[in-house]
Amino acid sequence: MKASGFPYVVPMLLLSVAFFATPLAVLVGFSFSGPGGATVEHYGRFFGDAFNFRVLVSTARLGLETVVGTTLLGVPIALLYWHSGRTARQVIIFLTLIPMLTSNVVRTFAWIVILGRQGPISETLMALGLTGSPISLMFTEFGLLMAMCQIDLPLIILPLIAILSRTPVQFTEAAQVSGAGPWRILVTVLLPLMLPGLLAGWILVFASTSSSFVTQAVIGGARNVYVPQLIYREVGTLFDWPLASAIAVVLLISTGCLLVAMTMISRHRRLVGHA
Repeated sequence: MKASGFPYVVPMLLLSVAFFATPLAVLVGFSFSGPGGATVEHYGRFFGDAFNFRVLVSTARLGLETVVGTTLLGVPIALLYWHSGRTARQVIIFLTLIPMLTSNVVRTFAWIVILGRQGPISETLMALGLTGSPISLMFTEFGLLMAMCQIDLPLIILPLIAILSRTPVQFTEAAQVSGAGPWRILVTVLLPLMLPGLLAGWILVFASTSSSFVTQAVIGGARNVYVPQLIYREVGTLFDWPLASAIAVVLLISTGCLLVAMTMISRHRRLVGHA
């Protein structure tokens, strides 16, 4: 008789309840707390302010822009890995994993140098004659987008590599024999095969970008406000814990809905066959 695996799951369940479900329940409870008992006043305060809604939209836009940027960078790198030999593949994997072994804080502060007035971007633009004086991309949305794309790039490359590693080269060879060109092979053969990996990468990148407080605060600055910074302001400056909890719940729900939608799409029966 086959032994039940439930006893082996109990430690994980206890840890999940203690360190995830319980803090989440406390957060939700705080968001409804008020002097006279339970209230939805804090949610009304958040949605009643047009500035807060713009911050929520900006956070979602930053996440989607980072998804697009990492996709445009990650797909060619994954295809290069697929077409490379063993040594080149090891180098690509090494270069992909190295940033993940470095603290996010360290990578963020490295971008301060890169985006600064004396950084390589400014120096290159001056050397090419595209600008007559040093420029800084710090505290700009474009500079923040560049940093987020580099920081989250491994999150989309690794799922794509996992998919392509199980993809036989004969698929593209058969398409070539049928007369398909490189772009048609990419669009009609490779991208459909890579779609489950793309969806997994999009989920990871969007979740990481929308909650990346350190990078948003350091690179984006005070002029570019996103939801994590809004929560920090309510907690650390205004000490309004109920409102901060309500904002956190709104962020969880808004991003969670998008992530659930992506997950459901990735489990579609037409995609499961490629996974």
